[in-house]
Amino acid sequence: MWTREELDRYHRQMILPQVGPEGQERLKHASVAVVGAGGLGVPVLQYLVAAGVGRVGIVEMDRVELSNLHRQVLYATEDVGRPKALVAKERLLALNPLVEVEAYPLRLTSENALEVLRPYDLVVDASDNFPTRYLVNDACVLLGKPLVYGAIYQFDGQAAVFHHPTPEGEMGPCYRCLFPKPPPPGSVPSCAEAGVYGVLPGVVGSLMAAEALKVLLGIGKPLAGSLLLYDALEGQFRKLALRRNPACPVCGDHPTQRELIDYEAFCGL
Repeated sequence: MWTREELDRYHRQMILPQVGPEGQERLKHASVAVVGAGGLGVPVLQYLVAAGVGRVGIVEMDRVELSNLHRQVLYATEDVGRPKALVAKERLLALNPLVEVEAYPLRLTSENALEVLRPYDLVVDASDNFPTRYLVNDACVLLGKPLVYGAIYQFDGQAAVFHHPTPEGEMGPCYRCLFPKPPPPGSVPSCAEAGVYGVLPGVVGSLMAAEALKVLLGIGKPLAGSLLLYDALEGQFRKLALRRNPACPVCGDHPTQRELIDYEAFCGL
């Protein structure tokens, strides 16, 4: 049975034929872990919680910095110095007290990743560094969970859904199929070094939230087997086709990596 508050809160979503009461029920009993509560993670978290995803986990070890505020709009000036995971939990519960929000103010490692991510149906990688991206990808493949991915750089963004069936019914690629090896240390500057267009993570993070909801609801065509590219300066989107690599060491036909490793040594962190 739905309460009057739930019916009022989710009405505009529930009247969509592709969602309906059945879809809203699926969201109510779904769970999503979001790795990263920065530029990409903020819009992902806001839209998943607002949509009524029943349980959302926030994995983030950083504290709010003044330089975050031009793009991480969940936080305020008064939050500078506070743990992002805890601040985000407060704001998200204020947005929708009907859902459960769990904060993990910790660094995800090969020792804790499986334990942290295992209870969730789907994982969203909103991190900003390569060691975490590879670690989260490997954990999702080992746990058999779909992964929604996004990344940004200056004025460009990308999004995809990894380790999830494609519209053709085949298992889609994982992150390692697209990027087999981490980049050499220092070869890719961070946002702190290269800068980032403030609204860009809002656009890409919203796309990631849309993909996560599609996967949970079982509607539309998620970006499995595709990489969506966004150029904010040109106002253009492009979609590239991806295929699973049969020789991938993690998700291939004969995987050779069957446990998690930490990638800091490869990526220079």
